[in-house]
Amino acid sequence: MRREEILAAARELFATQGVRATTVQDLAKRVGVTRGLVYHYVGDMDSLVTQVLDSYIDQFVADVRTWDARRTPGDIDAAVMECIGLFRRYVPARGDHVETPLPRIDDAALYLRFMDRAVEALVDVLEQTTIPSYAARHPIEIGHIRETFTALIHGLIALVRSQPTISDDVLAAIVRQTLRLAPSDATPSSPAHASTSNTSTLKGE
Repeated sequence: MRREEILAAARELFATQGVRATTVQDLAKRVGVTRGLVYHYVGDMDSLVTQVLDSYIDQFVADVRTWDARRTPGDIDAAVMECIGLFRRYVPARGDHVETPLPRIDDAALYLRFMDRAVEALVDVLEQTTIPSYAARHPIEIGHIRETFTALIHGLIALVRSQPTISDDVLAAIVRQTLRLAPSDATPSSPAHASTSNTSTLKGE
């Protein structure tokens, strides 16, 4: 229990005052424990930072899995817009409320490592879920699939960082153009029906 409290406190402090500005003493004061107990439960600060950043990546992956499970196969337009909405939870437009604020990573090398690992994990889960499901219904019109998704996600993050007022419609259009997605089906299948259909198709490949 204490470990979870310390990690939760670290997430809050990392989001408000930055990763490198947060000390073990800050965490001990926030949780109401001694510095020694912080070290006991989470190790040193480098270990704590890794654990907290890993928890964000786990959350990203879980959210993508939830989005994939809830989307209606064949309704590509809706799926893209819902995915953009999920993206905005973490990378919002300027002035928007952030439901889950990301940590302020004031170390460039640490930020790059975090982003690379996060994007790699997201592409991993897409390769396990959405991409084979799409391939069971539509031809994939792009080559170098993993590399394309990796470049797309990195590019969207950089674009929103540099142009925070960019509209969701523009982001959705970029996703469609980059992935060369098919039009939405005239009568999209329900998730339950499509799951059975896609499983049969993939098993037959």
